Amino acid sequence: MRIGEIFAQLGSILAAFMFMKAILEQYFPHHLRSSVEKHSQKLLSFLSPYVQITFNEFTSERLIRSEAYSAIETYLSSNSSAQARRLKADVVKNSSQAVALSMDDNEEVADEVSGVKVWWASGKNISKTQTFSFHPVNDEKRFYNLRFHKKHRRFITETYINHVLKEGKSIEVRNRQRKLYTNSGSSWSHVPFEHPATFQTLAMEPEKKKDIVDDLLAFSKAKDFYARIGRAWKRGYLLYGPPGTGKSTMIAAMANLLGYDLYDLELTAVKDNTELKKLLIGTSGKAIIVIEDIDCSADLTGQRTKRREKKELEEDDPLRRMAREATESKTSNITLSGLLNFIDGLWSACGVERIIVFTTNYVENLDPALIRRGRMDKHIELSYCSFEGFKVLAKNYLGLEWHHLFPRIESLLGGIKITPADVAENLMPKTVPGNAEICLENLILALEEAGAKAGLENVAAIG
Repeated sequence: MRIGEIFAQLGSILAAFMFMKAILEQYFPHHLRSSVEKHSQKLLSFLSPYVQITFNEFTSERLIRSEAYSAIETYLSSNSSAQARRLKADVVKNSSQAVALSMDDNEEVADEVSGVKVWWASGKNISKTQTFSFHPVNDEKRFYNLRFHKKHRRFITETYINHVLKEGKSIEVRNRQRKLYTNSGSSWSHVPFEHPATFQTLAMEPEKKKDIVDDLLAFSKAKDFYARIGRAWKRGYLLYGPPGTGKSTMIAAMANLLGYDLYDLELTAVKDNTELKKLLIGTSGKAIIVIEDIDCSADLTGQRTKRREKKELEEDDPLRRMAREATESKTSNITLSGLLNFIDGLWSACGVERIIVFTTNYVENLDPALIRRGRMDKHIELSYCSFEGFKVLAKNYLGLEWHHLFPRIESLLGGIKITPADVAENLMPKTVPGNAEICLENLILALEEAGAKAGLENVAAIG
């Protein structure tokens, strides 16, 4: 028999099959077809050793996309791009990836975890919606089918599905476009967070940098530990030091290391403790909540007694009292107790995996109750530039690992206080391409001038 005749017979069989299928769907009652399908499925399930689980794209309300479906789609994206022959490409908003790939309808990919092999298939059901229109609209309901051998049922239901959902959500967090939030009253608004700072570029001693990185990574992986000891999964960091020592840059590096969103909380824009509580509830997990220059809020410092005494004196003077009341109506009325509840009260446990960061230029002005261990768990001093910090900056700005002027700079940095910001400004090339030696000579000149100025101030102080 010729090949052409074989294909002709095969085509005839397929045509006859499609014709019979169309006749059955057209003339057989729906309930009869449903009954046949139900019993055939039972027969197949009895004969087949495989089990199937379906995950629908939408919940029963048909309004909310299933979180499980989204997590599975994200989890399968790498397998799909490697195995599937037909892929769908979607432009993803608020993501670090420009295009997300997923397997097309009626494709199948395999996955293997702990020696157990499973198969994922995508599909969709199409039904015509009942609408008053000359152009009926098809309602597409997509789904994923998970198929596995029945002997692995317990592993799949108790371990594998949880693994897929957890890993899928983790990938979504890593790939999403992180956000920088700011508050206006009791609401948040945001812009994309695109600060490039990393711990590799921070001007800091390597040992101190490693200690901070290890602490942050340990916190991010400590969910079970915090649950076991009965504490909310959060941690406080106090960054203190002179202006220009890199406190804000370190916060950006922390967010980039952990992949967290940033919430920049402006206390002066918050009317009272109730609004502060609403802002806390509005934050997400995997977030860093930042209050910069907290020492500038006098009501939160150790000056509460002085302010109380001043208020008592003003009560006797009507004009002073009226002026004070007018000022208070325009300023924030957050109290120390309200902020303490924000940090570690009952409401602080309404979210998980949060870091709270305070920055201050003058740590001695802060109320001890605000920064005690348990609230601000780790205190990090960011001081003047050391030689180790200078070497990081020289590598960042000039691409230098070593230069014959380094020993001179090391000697000067040993006795002169200069911030990393000032050092970085002197290393910034003034021309493109910049001359590295000129930049280093400019830094040496600035250090010598700073040393001379400090010496004159010391002489004046002694005099």
